[in-house]
Amino acid sequence: QVQLVESGGGLVQAGGSLRLSCAASGSIDSINAMAWYRQAPDKQRELVAAMHSGGSTGYADSVKGRFTISRDNAKNIVYLQMNSLKPEDTAVYYCKLGLYTDYRLRYLELWGQGTLVTVSP
Repeated sequence: QVQLVESGGGLVQAGGSLRLSCAASGSIDSINAMAWYRQAPDKQRELVAAMHSGGSTGYADSVKGRFTISRDNAKNIVYLQMNSLKPEDTAVYYCKLGLYTDYRLRYLELWGQGTLVTVSP
């Protein structure tokens, strides 16, 4: 069984920084795809950042140059470093991982539980 646990959210002033973590545990053979999404009140969930196992990354225009997605392969942790935060970044942030388990016989797409980021003016 594979689980994802997110951490790192909180309250920060505009211009500040936070680092979100998404730790995967269990029987994991490899993580192929990693992404962070966010959902603000009364808005649809949107893709913020993504990374493929080969290292290529992509970002929403609204966060380019401010957010960075990265991973620790040894620990199966994916990070989202968020700098120069703005009030409009306030949302619940979710990680999503695509990974192989059971000796690469199963491919799972899993969501974290979400972590709230609040940016005050």
